[in-house]
Amino acid sequence: MTVPPIQRSAGPRVPWLLDVTLGLLVVAALPLALVTVPNTLSVVAKLLPGDIDQVGLMRTHGLALPALMLTVPLAAVVLRRVQVVHVVLAGLALVALSDIAGGYAGSELLAGVVRVLRGIGAGLVVPATLAAVWDRVLVLRALWVGVFSLSLLAAEALALWPLDKATSWRVTLQPYPMLTGIALALAGAYLIVWILLGRPAAPMLNDGERSRLLLAAVPAAGIAVVAISTATEGWRAIPVIVLAVVAVAGLLGLATIGAAESRTLAYSMVAVGVVLLPSAAQITLVEMGGLGGPGLRGLWVPYAVAGLLAVGASAAVRKFARPSGRWLAPLGLLAMVVGLCSVRLVVPSADGLVLAVPFTLLAVGAAVALTSALQEVGVGTAVFGLSLCVAGVLAGFLLGTGVQMAMLDGVSSAQELVDSFVGALHSWALIGGFLVVLVIVLSTVMARRSAVRPAEGAGKAEDEEEPAGSVPAVPPQGQSPEDTASP
Repeated sequence: MTVPPIQRSAGPRVPWLLDVTLGLLVVAALPLALVTVPNTLSVVAKLLPGDIDQVGLMRTHGLALPALMLTVPLAAVVLRRVQVVHVVLAGLALVALSDIAGGYAGSELLAGVVRVLRGIGAGLVVPATLAAVWDRVLVLRALWVGVFSLSLLAAEALALWPLDKATSWRVTLQPYPMLTGIALALAGAYLIVWILLGRPAAPMLNDGERSRLLLAAVPAAGIAVVAISTATEGWRAIPVIVLAVVAVAGLLGLATIGAAESRTLAYSMVAVGVVLLPSAAQITLVEMGGLGGPGLRGLWVPYAVAGLLAVGASAAVRKFARPSGRWLAPLGLLAMVVGLCSVRLVVPSADGLVLAVPFTLLAVGAAVALTSALQEVGVGTAVFGLSLCVAGVLAGFLLGTGVQMAMLDGVSSAQELVDSFVGALHSWALIGGFLVVLVIVLSTVMARRSAVRPAEGAGKAEDEEEPAGSVPAVPPQGQSPEDTASP
């Protein structure tokens, strides 16, 4: 008598609940992570106590971004051994710990420790959430890309918002404690649902991807050292610009490693990182109320419009575009170029609604480029590109700072200061546009070279005679012999 096997239940079959929880977590956690990037301490400089070295405190406040960009590739390596849900929970726990400790920070050292903790936590959250949505429903990855693009666009504004009418400089160390609590609660709910569903497996990285991710940490460390050195030693504009250009060139060189589809993603990630957040940060500062712009309250409608359209564009590409549609990534980057050109035309503007044009072009262009490129790669390659993106953010800030230093040199009046800030933004938009065009050309040339090499190999194979008695190659499953024959 045959005994039927005992089937154990893996918990309630409600996978949609996991997707909904994960989607809410992405919406809450990604902006919270990327709002860590801007250094806004100078805005509340008047609130700093007199017994603290203000210049030194501002420098240590900027340690969050280097900590974040060094953590991203290392966190991806950790994901080979640790479940994604645990990494997300650990990252948000560190962010919450930094919020708590930020209320007690009273010295340059403690402020630096808090910012480093927050950067590490954010560096865990960003790649872990990408890995978490990777094999889920189509809309989740599109949501991640859209929210990521919006978070890069609005990070400066989100960092400045809590400082309006602030009464303590420590607000910069704990900008959104309530949102941190919500995100941590959602991470806990995600863990519970994950357990109830039988602990579904997340995508894992292989050894080759691990080596490349560790390699990505090298230029990140170099850029971090350069950034800290320039802030500490008081370098002049030209050396800063030169080092920033070298850093961007190094990232593009590292992006060249890998297959054609890997290079497309890596190039796109570098372009988005270098251009999007540094550009949006300068636009936001120029459009502050004290400089004649609409202020933050007048910018939220353009940000909201850009965010909604970015998520919608990412979802449309994810659902309708073919994985082989490589033309969409250059098209998205080209939209960013148009957005940077519009910056030179409409910024500064007293009407905040006009800014919906550059914001939308920048956010939607980034979302389309990244969503299209992500469709052709695995999760390891995706996190490698993400590592280059966050390193590119710091390289972009370095380059933008160098341009500002050059433009502000010799300024002697308030009006000259405003004009120089606007001129620096316009110059940066021009530089960023040329950089993105360079990335488009570089990506296209490398893709064509990759396409020519297999064609040449096929031509040589046709000329070679098949040895007598050889066995014809078996075509892959699902293909007929005609599908694999040379044209």
